[in-house]
Amino acid sequence: MWLMAVLSTGPIENNPVNGTRLTQLVTVRIVNRDPVSSSYLLILGYVLGVSREFYVIESIEITANGVVSRNYFADLNAFEFLFITDGVGEQNVAVSVWGKDASGQLVDAHRIVTQEKVASEDSLE
Repeated sequence: MWLMAVLSTGPIENNPVNGTRLTQLVTVRIVNRDPVSSSYLLILGYVLGVSREFYVIESIEITANGVVSRNYFADLNAFEFLFITDGVGEQNVAVSVWGKDASGQLVDAHRIVTQEKVASEDSLE
């Protein structure tokens, strides 16, 4: 049996500046670094306002050594994403979230990258 990991972007404010929101699109990139086992990821996107409402619900299988990207609408005042991993390879799954403007350029304020830990042979001794 394995434990599921729950990752969150936390609330992301995206109010209009001069009539336009910084982020129009969110790209989610998922990497499974497990060389043998696949993993599953449940993506939950919420619109935040007076209440918290689903606007994205998607389940994805990520094969061993697989990479998956998904794009979601984000022209919203506030939103949040939750990611729930499951499967044998789930401990090797990394998720990043990239806000993009109307022309597809990255929005630095809405960039969330999983902290990566790479062990060297020296650190294992």
